[in-house]
Amino acid sequence: MSLRLSARAVIRPPILNSRGLATATSLPKVSRGPTGIVLLNMGGPSTIPEVYDFLYRLFADGDLIPLGRYQEPLARFIAWRRTPKIEHHYEEIGGGSPIRKWSEFQATEMCKRLDKLSPETAPHKGYVAFRYAKPLTDETLKQMQHDGIKRAIAFTQYPQYSCSTTGSSLNELWKVTKSLDPNSEIKWSVIDRWPTHSGLVKTFAQLIKDKLKEYDEKVRDKVILLFSAHSLPMSVVNRGDPYPAEVAATAHSVMRELKFTNPYRLVWQSQVGPSAWLGAQTSDTVKSLVKKGQTNIILVPIAFTSDHIETLHELDLEIIKETKVEGIKRAESLNGHPMFIDALADVVHSHLKDGAVASNQYHMQCPMCKKEVCSDSRRFFLSQ
Repeated sequence: MSLRLSARAVIRPPILNSRGLATATSLPKVSRGPTGIVLLNMGGPSTIPEVYDFLYRLFADGDLIPLGRYQEPLARFIAWRRTPKIEHHYEEIGGGSPIRKWSEFQATEMCKRLDKLSPETAPHKGYVAFRYAKPLTDETLKQMQHDGIKRAIAFTQYPQYSCSTTGSSLNELWKVTKSLDPNSEIKWSVIDRWPTHSGLVKTFAQLIKDKLKEYDEKVRDKVILLFSAHSLPMSVVNRGDPYPAEVAATAHSVMRELKFTNPYRLVWQSQVGPSAWLGAQTSDTVKSLVKKGQTNIILVPIAFTSDHIETLHELDLEIIKETKVEGIKRAESLNGHPMFIDALADVVHSHLKDGAVASNQYHMQCPMCKKEVCSDSRRFFLSQ
């Protein structure tokens, strides 16, 4: 089935299928060839020497951390100042981030399943495009062109949409495509969010059940579950960003799968700088609960699809190890769990069957957003 909408200079109102997704209006003939599946993510430095460049790219991204008119020089200064500390953090977790390893594994295993689930769009070839670390988006697109990819799916690995994460990655993909593929020889569709996908929910629930087994049966149902997600500046939230609601939807869906057996809260981590960010902070919440005598706690990294610095250092070392309370543990990350790989394949398979260009929600820009790049990138992807 084709994934494409005929190109238009102006976006027309989408035709929606029963799942609320925009569907193709025609079925143009597409030559049989590899279907590229590109996993989009923030990324992380695989080695210590990559830390500065990673930090610079991160702080230079106004979609993620808006610093105003002095974004670029401030990014260089902040990266320079923070590099020694962050290098030490990466040394403490083994010398670099494992996110590339896990992402490439997930892409490969997902495509093996897709070849069986969707032979009509096979072979499927997986790619990884990171926003701030290698492989960067331009490197990945060049490789796809070399491989002869003519149709591709940009598959966000942020299950919950935010303009600062998925939005930023898609904006970057659009910019790179303008430069490297000006004639749009690669036709794109987008999986822009999947916060309540059943496979994702069931995998999180299973990982929590596995961790709950480590507690005595007498206290097991009293263990507090803290769903921890990367925070956002309130300036982004106040633009109408859907991320807080979608993270909450994931957490609620997981608890429903668990039949609400345990008390839970949604908390936020990784705040940077003095400006107001979405709270309560994970570290502050854990400290407060411990002071109240509530020492059986499981941290659940609900917005991450693999281990990286935020799980291995921030949660494991800065919170769990430093707190020195035996009852505080972390649920394992999704990483290479077979149920999660099945979920990835199912998300893409459903997308292929629906002929979706993007979710209906992707058509709506944040209500208070005034960035032309967000409008332009949406126009590009929705007119494929």
